[in-house]
Amino acid sequence: MKLVTIIGARPQIIKAAALSRAIRNHYKDQIQEIIVHTGQHYDDNMSQVFFDELQIPRPDYNLHVGSASHGVQTARMTEGIEDILIKEQPDFIVLYGDTNSTLAGAVAAAKIHVPIVHIEAGLRSFNKAMPEEINRIVCDHCSTLLFSPTLAGVENLRREGFAIDNEPPFSIDKPKVYHCGDIMYDNSLHFADIAETKTDIINRLNLSGKPFVLATIHRDSNTDHPERLSAIFKAIIRLSEDCRIVLPLHPRTSKLLKTNLDEELQMQVFNNTNISLIPPVSFLEMIALERHARLVLTDSGGVQKESYFFKKPCIILRPETEWVEIVQTGNAILADADESRIRQAWQHFKDNPPTVFPEVFGDGHAAEFMLEKIILCKSL
Repeated sequence: MKLVTIIGARPQIIKAAALSRAIRNHYKDQIQEIIVHTGQHYDDNMSQVFFDELQIPRPDYNLHVGSASHGVQTARMTEGIEDILIKEQPDFIVLYGDTNSTLAGAVAAAKIHVPIVHIEAGLRSFNKAMPEEINRIVCDHCSTLLFSPTLAGVENLRREGFAIDNEPPFSIDKPKVYHCGDIMYDNSLHFADIAETKTDIINRLNLSGKPFVLATIHRDSNTDHPERLSAIFKAIIRLSEDCRIVLPLHPRTSKLLKTNLDEELQMQVFNNTNISLIPPVSFLEMIALERHARLVLTDSGGVQKESYFFKKPCIILRPETEWVEIVQTGNAILADADESRIRQAWQHFKDNPPTVFPEVFGDGHAAEFMLEKIILCKSL
């Protein structure tokens, strides 16, 4: 059986590591995987380093699309993916999450009748102003196999009209929905101990045994709006009075700090010895930081989950989240880009550090489960 796996953004590269590892360890005689890198993320620190560190096979194809407007980027990727699918004639295309690479893969495959496997199906923020929401909805409704990491995701699909109990054979018109657990949980369990021995970032930043907050800001709804970015950094400055802040800078954020923060606020950020602005980190370094942090402050969906995996409270810099479970369990707070709400959330977790993290993301074997179901679908 031949799978074409589409990746393009940093989180997808990381997720693909779990599936590639499971194929290599358990299914190498049954499955051939063709990896297509769209080039949506083109910075070496955001892309290539992950192939090296996570031992993902080199991409068989790289479209080198790079950054562009949503329409231009998606069109270029759709054209390139369609050409590859026609050439390779795979049994399935595997798509992850909700990026423009996901959307392009879904459109290209659906139009030429290649069955789609969507990993992280059913997630909804219920905010269609987010490009990611459009991407994930379109992909779900083009898919043959939908793998949802959570029961909430399964319920979202049911409410949108998916029949949860479809019988085989499955197709784009009669898809199958599975609750499978989270593939990133597989990775976090696999790489947690490796990160402790393969990275020195904790010692290099002089963080050993010292409390710190890990912050990440990359979403354009925050970085591209001066008032929102300013509010977040005003809150970070206040938090830094209590605790050191470590902030790996996404390339977009690094660029926009100098244009979307006024000069006085820039000086307060750049001259603050308790705020460590560092270059993008590798996946293993990120795991080490998440594992040792006191609290996580982020607008990233993936980092929200990883904070939960490592039993850390999380302040979410968005008005909503697709990972509703971590809020419902009381281990995350939606603060948006609101200085007052961010500070209140920080105070809440200082006074009430969470201790119970229910197992809502599976058992760490999501990749094997998915591959078994893909093989089953092919045989039916």
